[in-house]
Amino acid sequence: QVQLVESGGGLVQAGGSLTLSCAASGNIFSISAIGWYRQAPGKERNAVAIVTSGGITSYGTSVKGRFTISRDNNKNTVYLQMTSLKPEDTGVYYCNVHTTSSRVYWGQGTQVTVSS
Repeated sequence: QVQLVESGGGLVQAGGSLTLSCAASGNIFSISAIGWYRQAPGKERNAVAIVTSGGITSYGTSVKGRFTISRDNNKNTVYLQMTSLKPEDTGVYYCNVHTTSSRVYWGQGTQVTVSS
């Protein structure tokens, strides 16, 4: 199993920045990809940014050029640096892991609110 703990959410004004952290523990060597998903009120949960074990990154269309996903392998932590935040970035951000055995794990989520 893999355990995920997110932190770093909060309230920020439009145009501001925020960095989320996701610390992974457990069977981390089974992780094939780790990323962030966002769920706005009343909407589906969608991928924001993902990084594979090989270091390949991908981003949702709405966040390209504004968000950056990175990882610190020594700390088993992945970060989501968010800049030029917009009110539509508001939502609960979830850390997500896919493993080599096709299992999926989710963190508890952290709220990000961007005020206009």
